[in-house]
Amino acid sequence: MSPILVGIIGIAVLLVLLFLKMPIAFVMAFVGFIGIVYLEGWYIGGNFLAVDIFSNFSNYNLGTILMFVLMGYYVDAAGIGRRLYITVRDWIGHWSGGLAMATIGACALFSAACASSVATAALMGKAAYPEMKRYGYDPVLSTGTIAAGGSLGPLIPPSTILILYGIVTETSIGKLFIAGLIPGIILATFFIIQIAIRCKLNPKLGPASPKATWRARVAGLGNLVDVIILFVLVIGGMVFGFFGPTQGGAIGCAGALIIGLARRTLTWKTFVQASKDGLQSACMILFIITGSVVFGHFISLSNLPFEMTGLVANFSPGLLMFLISVVFFIGGFFIDSLPLMLLIVPIVHPLLNAIGFNLIVFGVMVVLLCETGVITPPVGVNVYTVKMIAPEVPMMAIFKGATYFCISMIIVLLLVYFFPILATFLPSFTTY
Repeated sequence: MSPILVGIIGIAVLLVLLFLKMPIAFVMAFVGFIGIVYLEGWYIGGNFLAVDIFSNFSNYNLGTILMFVLMGYYVDAAGIGRRLYITVRDWIGHWSGGLAMATIGACALFSAACASSVATAALMGKAAYPEMKRYGYDPVLSTGTIAAGGSLGPLIPPSTILILYGIVTETSIGKLFIAGLIPGIILATFFIIQIAIRCKLNPKLGPASPKATWRARVAGLGNLVDVIILFVLVIGGMVFGFFGPTQGGAIGCAGALIIGLARRTLTWKTFVQASKDGLQSACMILFIITGSVVFGHFISLSNLPFEMTGLVANFSPGLLMFLISVVFFIGGFFIDSLPLMLLIVPIVHPLLNAIGFNLIVFGVMVVLLCETGVITPPVGVNVYTVKMIAPEVPMMAIFKGATYFCISMIIVLLLVYFFPILATFLPSFTTY
C-alpha cells in the first residue's frame, strides 16, 4: 500500500477504536506505533516510541500543564469559586434570570484562575444549582447555564487547551493566553444577554430572588480581590515578560495556597486531595499528549498532511476554514476537547501555514470549536458533570439547555474570524 493510503487507514482505525470507548491516549500511541512499524520497520518504530515517550515526559515546557492544572485545583480548595458566586449573586440575583446570569459571571471570573472547563462547571454547579432550584428556576435553563458557563474556562486565560495548542504549533503561550480574553468576555456577555432575552419572554424560567442589601453587596466585593490578585500576578507577569508560562503557573499555585491559608479555608486534607486530583489530571493529559505525538509522527511519515496541502492549495482561506470548522464541530460530538485538538491540529497545521492564516486567531477559534463539543451530545462532558450535581434532571433536558448557548458560541466564532483584531489586539502588546 502507498504511505498515503496507510495514513488514511490509520485514521479510520483510530476513529473505530475511539467509538469502542478505548482510552484515547493508548489508541493514538498504538495506531501510531503500528503505522510507523508498517512504513519503516520494527527498529525505527521502536526508536520513535522510546524517544517520543522520553522526550515528552522530560519536556520542561509541558510542566506548564502541570502547574496550571494544579493551580485550578488549589483555587477550588481555597474556596474562591463559591465566594465569587455569592458576590455576583448579591449584585444581580434579584433580576429575572439573575441567578443564571450570576452563574455565567462567576464562571467567567473563576476562569481567570482555572484552566479547566469541567472543573469550572463542577464547582459552579455545586454553588449555583441549589440556589436556582431553591427559587424555582426551570431545570433546563439552570443546568444548561452551568454546563455552558463551564465552557468559558478554556477561553479566558489561563487555558489548558491553549497551552497544548501553543506547544503543538510552536506559538507563544503568553500571546495565546491573552488572545482569549476579549473573545471570552464577549462570549460571557452574549450568554448573559441570551439568558435575559429568554427570561424576558418567559419570566417563569428564572424568577427573581430577594434583593441583597447594599452592605452585603459592598462587603462581597472583597471576594473579587483573590481572583484579581491571581490574574494580575500570573497573566500580568507573563504579558510583561517577567516570567514564562511554567513559572507563571507555579506562582499561581503558590498564590492560591497562600490565599487559602489566609482565608482559613485550606486544610491539610483538602490540600492533599487537591494535589492528588491535580496530579492525576495532569498525568492523564501528558499521556494523551505522548500518544498524539506518536500518532502525529505516523501521519507525517505517511505524507498525508503534505498531500492535503497540495489538494487545498487552490481553496480560498474562507472555504478551508469552513471545512476545518465542520471537522472540529462534528468531531466534538464524539471526542473530548483536548484529544480532539491534539488529533486535528497537527494535521491541519501545515495547511494553515500554506495559506498564511494567523495561528493566534486560529487558536482562539479552536477553543470555541472544541468547547461546543463539551455541551453537545453524545459526549458533552460538561453535561455529564452537571448531571452528577443534578441527578433528578433528565440528561436530555441538560443537553437541551446547554445547546441553546451554542448560538452565542457560533456568533463569537464568526466575529473572531471576520474581525481577527479581537484576538490579536492584546497580544500585540505582549513581550513574551
